[in-house]
Amino acid sequence: MQKRLRIQAGEITAVALLNDTPTSAAIWQALPIQARADTWGDEIYFSIPVHRSAENAKSTVALGDIAYWPPGDAFCIFFGPTPMSSGDEIRPASPVNVVGHLEGDPKVFRKVASGTRIVLEAAE
Repeated sequence: MQKRLRIQAGEITAVALLNDTPTSAAIWQALPIQARADTWGDEIYFSIPVHRSAENAKSTVALGDIAYWPPGDAFCIFFGPTPMSSGDEIRPASPVNVVGHLEGDPKVFRKVASGTRIVLEAAE
């Protein structure tokens, strides 16, 4: 059974399904996690207490992917193009470990501003 992650960002609540990878397992073990959002184009990212190296790291991701960015020990939520994107692609600042995918419409995260409190926790 896949693990489900609840993401609460201000008034926005979403659920993501985690992949079965060592990085997603490390994130799961660190829950609950609280942080403040930073934004970069249509990406939210924030540092988390997880330290992993690149693991099948991707230089482009899909709409709604959630990922771990090794250089910044950061959790990332992708809901559209970033400043590094070209055309319709979604390109992180550097390769990320994709750890799961959001259920529902990822574009709801466009309402989240930098500094918004974010909570990651296990979903029922």
